[in-house]
Amino acid sequence: MKGKVIKYEQDNIDTDVILPGPYLKLHEHAELAEHAMEGMDPDFHSKVKEANIIVTGKNFGCGSSREHAPIALSASGIEAVLALSFARIFYRNSVDGAYLLPIEIDEKTYSAISEKDELEIDTNTNVIKNITKNQTYSMKPFPDLIGKIIEAGGLFKYKP
Repeated sequence: MKGKVIKYEQDNIDTDVILPGPYLKLHEHAELAEHAMEGMDPDFHSKVKEANIIVTGKNFGCGSSREHAPIALSASGIEAVLALSFARIFYRNSVDGAYLLPIEIDEKTYSAISEKDELEIDTNTNVIKNITKNQTYSMKPFPDLIGKIIEAGGLFKYKP
């Protein structure tokens, strides 16, 4: 996949800011997308018109276990989140529902990537190319089972 970056230099971005609680009653993905990141970034919707990758710090998606957060991000146009670490339930909701790719990166990669950089991500080789800066980084490989679920298009399509 290829895309541009929205960067949040912050740890512990929780599901309440990814999708604030009052919108949990919504069920249509397009409606959820309208409120994605509303809890922390009022400019998110203008940014996501030009970018489809979020780069952020540690423990992204902590908080509640609801699927609404990865659905809202995905429906808004986000295809991948690159983070130093993820809350496990957000990670699995993202993978199992085939909403977006949760990609773990190291500190060096996190520091090297800037807002609006254009990236190319190859999950087969675990390589991230920063086209803007002509740099290459590695990403943490997906565990075998997670890779198979991603390849199948989500948990419901996965056949062991």
